[in-house]
Amino acid sequence: MHQLRFFCALAAGLLAAATLAAAETHGTAGTHTGAVTTSPYKSVGHSHQADQYYASVWGVEQLRLQRTASGALIRFSYRVIDASKAKAVHEKKAEPHLLGLRSHAMLSVPSLENVGQLRQTEAISAGKDYWILFSNKGELVKVGDRVDVIIGDFYANSLTVE
Repeated sequence: MHQLRFFCALAAGLLAAATLAAAETHGTAGTHTGAVTTSPYKSVGHSHQADQYYASVWGVEQLRLQRTASGALIRFSYRVIDASKAKAVHEKKAEPHLLGLRSHAMLSVPSLENVGQLRQTEAISAGKDYWILFSNKGELVKVGDRVDVIIGDFYANSLTVE
């Protein structure tokens, strides 16, 4: 009787091990290794109303955030459509900040000894594109993250990093 139980337990164990090995070879057990995961949600930029708001109140449009090739810098660019309204955004004394909503990181504009701050400070004029570079040391802000850009009184919220 004891021998029969032993052989049944041994056979069940071997059968379970063979089934598990077959499942792993065919990729049906557990998680798929090496599978590329993408978000099921559509990446949506800011709304048309937000574009109209930035254009009418701040005189800027085409707000865009891009990660540089190395990832150490985030470039914020914008086009000026009304120079008088956009002075607040382009103000040299206003210190720009970028707030990462996922990481809660506050990025600032780096200042180099020979160059100064990595932002355009020339006279502002309508129809031109301007940019500001934010330091992203440690890559705290990643592509697809939502961020807020704060420059003095100017506040652009929930922009997506490309």
